[in-house]
Amino acid sequence: MLKHRYIDRICITVMVLALIAAVLLMNGEALLTPAAAAPGYETRLFDRSTVHTIDIIMEDWTGFLDGAEKEEYSPCTMIIDGEAFYHVGIRVKGNNSRRLTERYGLYRFSLKVEFDHYTYGSYYGLDKFSLDSSFQDNSYMKTWISFDMMEHMGVPVPLRSYVWVRVNGEDWGLFLAIEEPEEAFARRNFGMDHGQLYKPDYKSLNAENADVALRYTDDEFDSYENIFDNAKFDITDADKTRVIEALKVLDSGENLETAIHVDEVLRYFTVQVFVVNMDSYLGRTGHNYFLYEEDGILSILPWDYNLAFATYSLGMPDPINDSTFYVNYPINTPAAGEIMMKRPLYHNLMKVDEYFEQYHVYFDQLISEYFESGYFERFIDVTRDMISPYVRKDPTAFCSYEDYLLAADTITNFCLLRAKSVRGQLNGTIPSTIKGQLEDKSSFIDASSVWLPDMGEIADLKD
Repeated sequence: MLKHRYIDRICITVMVLALIAAVLLMNGEALLTPAAAAPGYETRLFDRSTVHTIDIIMEDWTGFLDGAEKEEYSPCTMIIDGEAFYHVGIRVKGNNSRRLTERYGLYRFSLKVEFDHYTYGSYYGLDKFSLDSSFQDNSYMKTWISFDMMEHMGVPVPLRSYVWVRVNGEDWGLFLAIEEPEEAFARRNFGMDHGQLYKPDYKSLNAENADVALRYTDDEFDSYENIFDNAKFDITDADKTRVIEALKVLDSGENLETAIHVDEVLRYFTVQVFVVNMDSYLGRTGHNYFLYEEDGILSILPWDYNLAFATYSLGMPDPINDSTFYVNYPINTPAAGEIMMKRPLYHNLMKVDEYFEQYHVYFDQLISEYFESGYFERFIDVTRDMISPYVRKDPTAFCSYEDYLLAADTITNFCLLRAKSVRGQLNGTIPSTIKGQLEDKSSFIDASSVWLPDMGEIADLKD
């Protein structure tokens, strides 16, 4: 009949609306939340005021662990704080940490969790996070403290929280959940129209790896494969060209603000230098960071601090565990000359008087606001009260509960003594360069009461 001549259009409209509703349900809160609002996962899993629970349900968990070296994803059901998520991808992660854990016959691996590996799902907008095992970190707090300091200084940093993990109903241990710097991280920090994100890393430590050090060599894309092969999103030739042009400006040492997010980079290096992370951009390896590019402007983002606080032995002086040396580590030349000259993102910025002075202003801010105010000690007290009951019962811990207590005291003392030394370096009472410290150690802060290995070392795996 004529009065039903629009019935086909009505049916099609209903079908389209149903399809849109289904897509919204599949992608969850990420599509339902305005871009300016905080993502749902921020106040759920990454509420830092409590220890969360994660239950991993997997049919062949033993087989999964036995295949750790493959680093391949397997499906599981994951129950986060009582809420189930199905067909979640999970795999073992880590390089040296994975190999050494296996070598000593242990199975406490760090894990990557990917909600959209098998489906289009997410955890309230979160696509991926990791579960950090605290390898070589008896305090369970190296990354926790480093990220908190970075956040305090206004550096974009991954969200994190402590979680108690169970596997097929059995306790597996206390881990640190960390938001992986991928799509959700980029949207949260830089908006829906965010730029490109890279994790530069070397294929061989013995190679030159100029691109990982962010050195400009030429205009050929292949010269920067350690950057571009580790892009987190699909990249174009235009994306690659912008990065190379920025590195060219950095190499020139002129008009750096046209290619570098100078203020943010200075704040990053303030914390990076404080925590004496030798396995980093300022160390011999030159890696363990993320590179963010937007509109031709580069910035560096924090990652991987399990060997921070002077607990990375490669290239350390003899004696390796000289705590007084590292508590007083110079803030103006935080690496030997042969390394520093090859790290233009630090070296070329610090050659500009204005930036060098601002770097000192940020150090003063960090020391006064974070340490001298008493914030740090309160932060540590709250953290220890929160996680200690879980560390005590951790069945897969790399160390004993007594070792944890000692490590927590050690990292606290190291940081407090380091803050005193940095204050002295800012005031000019302690030399702030390698050369100056070689000539005069008389005013050093005495850190002989600190034994660096108490924060965690390979030997702990043998116990």
